[in-house]
Amino acid sequence: MKKLIAAVVAAGGITLGLVPAAAQATASTYQCFQVSAPYQSYPTPGGCQPGYVQVTLPADTAQVLTVTNQKQTRNYAVFNAFSLAGGTWTHTWGRWTARIGQRGFANPGQKIEGDALTPQGGYRFQFMFGVKANPGVHFRWRHAYRYDYWDDDPASPRYNLWTDARHHNAGANPEPMHNVPVYNYAAVIAYNLARTPGAGSAIFLHVGDGHATAGCVSLPQAELLTIIRWLSPASDPVITMGVVQ
Repeated sequence: MKKLIAAVVAAGGITLGLVPAAAQATASTYQCFQVSAPYQSYPTPGGCQPGYVQVTLPADTAQVLTVTNQKQTRNYAVFNAFSLAGGTWTHTWGRWTARIGQRGFANPGQKIEGDALTPQGGYRFQFMFGVKANPGVHFRWRHAYRYDYWDDDPASPRYNLWTDARHHNAGANPEPMHNVPVYNYAAVIAYNLARTPGAGSAIFLHVGDGHATAGCVSLPQAELLTIIRWLSPASDPVITMGVVQ
């Protein structure tokens, strides 16, 4: 999401748990993940100890990404990846430095279009895309051509949808998908699947260009490729983004 424009509608119902949305199963367990060494984790239905983030896990989830910081207005974040095998969660990738929205994290449930904030909460992934060829991901891959846009106009009937401009109107000032280098490779975070007007759109995990984002999460390209090649639909991965005390 690129534009720093005024917005009038706040998102609702977003917490650090998995956000209920169409095509998302009911979460079944809660796990606290430590975001620094020794990267321990433990199950809990309540809050977590300092230095841990609580993740709401659907029944089949075996891969978790965490994007956290300790100061909500900071546009740097700590990126970690965890995997489940034999009933044990293991720290798999990270600790890496990610960039998030220029103004940091939105308050839970308060993400709005154009606010330069990254939404807090837990989300699945929809599909992956890029200007470059499929690098070997397990998710559905979509090539980004010059006629492809993401509609981020709250007044548009295609709000928060990938749009082929040859066939549909992508709204006012849409987000170009053919965008080098940040969209060389990217994964679509399943944020605002209800497409609530003004609640935010085009939230991706994508290649970083050294700068803060307009609401997405970015990593250096080599690290991003490691993650998107690792993620598997069979493991029902979840990305949780938010502030850790």
